[in-house]
Amino acid sequence: MISKNLFSIVCGILVWILGVSFYLLSFYVPILENPELQSNIALALGIIPSAYIGTYLFYTKSHIKPSQLGLTFVMVATLLDVIITVPVFIIPNGGSYSEFFGDPMFYILVVEFYFIVMYFGNHLTKTAKTEKQFNTGTHG
Repeated sequence: MISKNLFSIVCGILVWILGVSFYLLSFYVPILENPELQSNIALALGIIPSAYIGTYLFYTKSHIKPSQLGLTFVMVATLLDVIITVPVFIIPNGGSYSEFFGDPMFYILVVEFYFIVMYFGNHLTKTAKTEKQFNTGTHG
């Protein structure tokens, strides 16, 4: 059996992989003249299903407070950005750590990510609690 914390990290890694995939794939479908803006829009939209998948996967096997899961996912994604995203994808294209982490869009995406996990985590935990009460006959 895998611990709650380790499992939350694994789910966070999965969400990060999905998010980076949305970001990178957006460069192959040129729609806007500004490819960086397009990739940020793709990531902002791609975070929604990615965070839902990671949160749902986590709550099917384990349980922690949604706020703790959101913080774990954000910390995992940020650490992977430091270790992988910036050196592999940003610096070779002329960017830098300060440019990446100094971009206000990064912080907007972090807040979006955290609140999506919080919202969906609260929804899943309340739904599970309601179902458990219904199944055990302890409802009002």
